[in-house]
Amino acid sequence: MHLRYRLAVVALGLALVALSPPAAAEDGLRPANSLGRPKVCVVLSGGGARGAAHVGVLKVLEEYRVPVDCIAGTSMGSLVGAAYATGTTVPEMEQIIRGISTELLFKENPPRRERAMRRKQDDYLPLFSPEIGLEGGKLEFLKGLVSGVQLETVLRRLSKAKGEYQFDQLPIPFRAVATDLVTGKAVVFREGELANVMRASMSVPGAVAPAEFEGMLLVDGMLTSNLPVQAAREMGADVIIAVNVGTPLLKRNELSGIFGVTEQMISILAEQNVQASLAQLKSTDILISPELGAFSTADFDHLPKIAPLGETAARKLGDRLKRLSIPEKEYAALRERQRIVVVPDQRPVDEIHFEDLQRVNPDTARASLKTRPHQPIDQQTLDEDMRRLYGIGDFEHVNYRFLEEPGRRVLAVDAVEKSWGPNYLRFGLGLTSDFSGDAFFNLLGSYRRTWLNSLGAEWRTDVQLGRTSSLNSEFYQPLEAEGTYFVAPRLTFERRTSDLYRDDDRVATYQLTSAQLGLDLGRQLSRYGELRFGILGGQLKPKLDTGPEFLSPGPSQIAQRGFATRLVLDQLDSVDFPRSGWRAGLRLYDSISGLGADDAYTKWDADGTGAISFGEHSLNLSFKVGGRIGGDPLPRYDQFQWGGFLQQSGYATGQLLGQKLEFARLMYYHRILRGSLLQGAYSGFSLELGRMREPLVPDNSEDWLTSASIFVATDTPIGPMYLGYGHAKGGNNSLYFYLGRPY
Repeated sequence: MHLRYRLAVVALGLALVALSPPAAAEDGLRPANSLGRPKVCVVLSGGGARGAAHVGVLKVLEEYRVPVDCIAGTSMGSLVGAAYATGTTVPEMEQIIRGISTELLFKENPPRRERAMRRKQDDYLPLFSPEIGLEGGKLEFLKGLVSGVQLETVLRRLSKAKGEYQFDQLPIPFRAVATDLVTGKAVVFREGELANVMRASMSVPGAVAPAEFEGMLLVDGMLTSNLPVQAAREMGADVIIAVNVGTPLLKRNELSGIFGVTEQMISILAEQNVQASLAQLKSTDILISPELGAFSTADFDHLPKIAPLGETAARKLGDRLKRLSIPEKEYAALRERQRIVVVPDQRPVDEIHFEDLQRVNPDTARASLKTRPHQPIDQQTLDEDMRRLYGIGDFEHVNYRFLEEPGRRVLAVDAVEKSWGPNYLRFGLGLTSDFSGDAFFNLLGSYRRTWLNSLGAEWRTDVQLGRTSSLNSEFYQPLEAEGTYFVAPRLTFERRTSDLYRDDDRVATYQLTSAQLGLDLGRQLSRYGELRFGILGGQLKPKLDTGPEFLSPGPSQIAQRGFATRLVLDQLDSVDFPRSGWRAGLRLYDSISGLGADDAYTKWDADGTGAISFGEHSLNLSFKVGGRIGGDPLPRYDQFQWGGFLQQSGYATGQLLGQKLEFARLMYYHRILRGSLLQGAYSGFSLELGRMREPLVPDNSEDWLTSASIFVATDTPIGPMYLGYGHAKGGNNSLYFYLGRPY
């Protein structure tokens, strides 16, 4: 079914289940009994966002005092059913519905500020493809678009009890249905950990990675029993109230593309088993089929509108439902027993143990957790730990459980290493145009080999083709398991084109080819940033492609030798459209003739940005400054080059070239369309002030330059996309198109 549905299947119910605290048998709970009346079992089907109608049905059952003695559900129905079976009230469910968002449930990486610095740095490259495993010349792909980690995180955060349970001992006996991906048969859960069971029941193939349970590979139960009437009958139901919110088949004109065809195939499978279940209903059973109109399985922005449609459908069968009503006092006592709250267990653990790790060093994984032995368990901190652990990038799924062993309590973390790892490929694309003849593209491929030794050594190679063609290869070696200190030998080849302007006229074009070797010693500053000190050496071959000879960049071959220092601090919430946080960078390069460099000079530059938001409105203040230290001028091939969209808008890309750069920019952008997993669409403008002092071409201005831009932008699966117009004082104007980051 539609991807948003798959994600959604989780949404409503996950959160719903989460608030409900299952109670153990020793708390005095017992299964419901008929007590001289028919045993009533509610059966809830899968249906994505349409499953919000289940909440409306349950609300009417409570209003009519219809006893619910057992529940069976599939996919979304299993999530809503589990919530109710474990004591969540209808008002709590309605509150959860109002707060659900796709982003909350399916953005699986931790907040960007908490991610490791090496993973943050990936955001500045135009990489858009998912990781593809490469092992022995064979490509391996991820099992689902999302892993289910965040779904379980939401469930665990809201749930007040953990552990294994017999589902007959819950406040309302319960069954959930999943599908064994190997045998193709339905799997009816009668016991287990609630979070794992719910995840298994809603793991839509291709969207959510399959769940593993007792050696089985499990996916969504809708494929085999979307309306689990038989499971309810086996629980001893005398009367079944079945609620079917399944998705209608697509019409012919809607069967466009592979996704439409795939969605239809899954719908057909679900519809066939639903018809088989409907045939099992007796005349004494009640079927409720809410009229959900155009609401689709992916309509999670409209859950509060869908739930009342379940109420409407149930009220139409009010006469039949009221026949099952029991006296008010009896019903109140029943519901009281079904709403028992279990106090969460916050006892400290004596040990944190990682299960079955083959590549990842347990000490490295443990260092990413804030939960510590011998300290009380904080549920929110533990949930954030799981997301942070997943965000390291080495695991396809992360879960945990508590083990009670003689004399001690253990937190066992089930971190499943990526089956398509440990070597990964990614691809990217960047496009720019100023609609005046200058159009550039860059294709990027990245190959990363991880866990080459027990300390987490990583070898990464990036290849780029286009206006700038390059090869960058770095071997990153942590010096201890925690990864605080590291060494990083690196190799760089680059060939780029640079234009030289006199005022608005292009007067020369350079081609610069360089090769460098470097060795860095560095320190990770927790998740705030990274500091590096390094030595490098290489050769540069500048060439004048077009233009007068007096603008030649110098000798045909130039030796480069020197020391480099780089400090990066990064606490932005997003690289493309930051709404909060800050970033700062400082770079220093000292070219030393004593090491063999042809030119002796010292170059520095610093940059920073900060963002703040008010609702959908954001302000972003940025600066970049740079120059030389001492009296030695910067050589022509290593001067500052500036200009272009959001970098003195209105000017051509790289139009400004000189010894000293001073620039500041204030941006405002307003989110005009909210995204689900992506960041949405924005409109905005920028005000810019800058100057290039001691320009390479003496006739060029050293005065302060003012410019501005207006733009619309959107986040896309292949990167941010901008369409903008820039104007600079003095008559410089330009249109711009960018796919990728323009600054």
